[in-house]
Amino acid sequence: EAQTYDATSDSWLKQQGFRVLRFWNNEWSTQPKAVLESIWQALHEAPPLPQPLPREGGGEQCSGQEISGSGDGEEGRKSSQPKNANSVAISRPRTSEQARRARRVFIRSTVLTAGVIGLSLLGYLPVATARAPRLRPPGALDEDDFLASCIKCGQCLQVCPVSAIRLGDLDDGFGLGVPYIDARAQACDFSCDAAQCILACPTGALTYTKPPFLTARAGAALLTLPILKAKAGDPEPALNLKERFGLARLARPESCLAVQGKGFSGAARGTAFKGLMRYVDVDRWKPIPVRDHPYERELCDLCVTECPIADAIAMASFTEADGTRHFRPVVREQCVGCGVCEMLCPAEPAAIVVEARAVWTGTGSEGAGGEGA
Repeated sequence: EAQTYDATSDSWLKQQGFRVLRFWNNEWSTQPKAVLESIWQALHEAPPLPQPLPREGGGEQCSGQEISGSGDGEEGRKSSQPKNANSVAISRPRTSEQARRARRVFIRSTVLTAGVIGLSLLGYLPVATARAPRLRPPGALDEDDFLASCIKCGQCLQVCPVSAIRLGDLDDGFGLGVPYIDARAQACDFSCDAAQCILACPTGALTYTKPPFLTARAGAALLTLPILKAKAGDPEPALNLKERFGLARLARPESCLAVQGKGFSGAARGTAFKGLMRYVDVDRWKPIPVRDHPYERELCDLCVTECPIADAIAMASFTEADGTRHFRPVVREQCVGCGVCEMLCPAEPAAIVVEARAVWTGTGSEGAGGEGA
């Protein structure tokens, strides 16, 4: 009976100008891709079809094909024409204009999809291309704890008298929007006398004293509180800073003017340099442009004399193989990593640099050098 119904249905549809493809129900449920490919191939390979006959009573002609299944057809036959319960009506093969329109839609959808995926991946690009560790402001927790605690509020930026603190950009990975110091551009010279950035931090990402459950890394803790040169005559000259946030290192001794036995005259970084510095002999509370404070030195020792921390760096003599005597800056244990030495170094690039989160590995005695680890 089902075969008879299908044959009758096929005959009637063909008379109306339709082409019929039949599939078993289990073919659609188990191999839907193959069914769709067969339909697609039939649509594109089918020869032009005759125009269907007009319906009774006039009206528009139907320009479609019906793809029928072989399922049950005994119930629900309320149409005046035979119709299987699983039949699906589809349009004729597309014209060239329809094909072009479909291609444009496909290309637009592909581009939009690629754009969405690309934007999603942008969140991981900064992590993959992140720069070297940034020098964080004074009192910063260890990097992981600092990134977890900092809420990027910018309060530390607002209180810095020399604008040494900046916010991380896209290429800083997870440090995007997190405060850091570019010592070469503008160092922290402690013009505020008390690390005001620590006082301004609302979360403890910058702190004078770590909580008990956070211990200092080996070599990060200072043996004694650093003495601020500008406060040498005050009742309490010490800076309440228990850990260094970086460490200076003579990275390019061949470029150091002192090692070469040369002096220096003029502005430390040239007249175009915009960095600020507090000079106590000029004004203890108001930093001035470095370019407005020229130097005259027979032997360049700016990194030593301008360091705001007492006994953090010294000039030590050494003898060359040929017996000549020279001098070079030697970093001591009291170095906190403020970066003033790097900012003022006349050499280009700087002969002495500050390494972020580096720790002290020397003996702490005079003449011992500090190295980052």
